[in-house]
Amino acid sequence: MEINVFTPAQPASSGKIDQIVSFLFKHLEEYGDKREDILKALEYALNTDASHGGLILTAEKKGDTVGAVVINHTGMEGYIPENILVYIAVHGGRRGEGIGKKLMQKAISLCEGDIALHVEPDNPARHLYQKLGFSNKYLEMRLVKE
Repeated sequence: MEINVFTPAQPASSGKIDQIVSFLFKHLEEYGDKREDILKALEYALNTDASHGGLILTAEKKGDTVGAVVINHTGMEGYIPENILVYIAVHGGRRGEGIGKKLMQKAISLCEGDIALHVEPDNPARHLYQKLGFSNKYLEMRLVKE
């Protein structure tokens, strides 16, 4: 398995970005977002402005994408972690092979500072995050203005 890393200094091509958006849209399943929101997260990760940036990692086997991770820098430190894991997905037919774990280990090694993430209580990936050292210090609450 090959892991590719894209950053503002080493961005992905627009074609690759489209491929990653399509992969995440399909394989995030019920935990996903609209394509345009996924694209915004990828564009943020590759933005060179000082208040933006991040990482995009893909796992590929024989030229096929089998996993992807998107991390955005928050521009904060301390009370809000420096990084937020926005998306991680593994191909639906390849789960259980350790792809997500390898992607997360690589992402953690590349990030400077702490990493936050949001996970639904029933998401099976929650167990992977806990094994990697993530803990839930807070209960997240949101006000959605319509």
